[in-house]
Amino acid sequence: MPILEIEGRKYEVDEDGFLQDPNIWNEQVAQDLAKTEGIEQMTEDHWKVVNYLRNYYLQYGIAPMIRKLCKETGFSLNQIYQLFPSGPAKGACKVAGLPKPTGCV
Repeated sequence: MPILEIEGRKYEVDEDGFLQDPNIWNEQVAQDLAKTEGIEQMTEDHWKVVNYLRNYYLQYGIAPMIRKLCKETGFSLNQIYQLFPSGPAKGACKVAGLPKPTGCV
């Protein structure tokens, strides 16, 4: 298992950088994972997306479809890509501590 180390903090991740144990996720983990996505500062908009994904995952055990993510957060798909350049599945789900999505988000 690869180990991601950021400022002395270590996380077990898969080959794509997704957390192996979603239960260790917290805001510090999210900020560290965001840096791997080129996001130096998490804004209120980043947190709105991340918290929605996290809450949805904890309730249903899967990531929401992109359409639902956009509708519930009020962001267009283009805005999601501006916040998370690698997209809602790779970038946003990774920062939210979700497992790597197997299909469409």
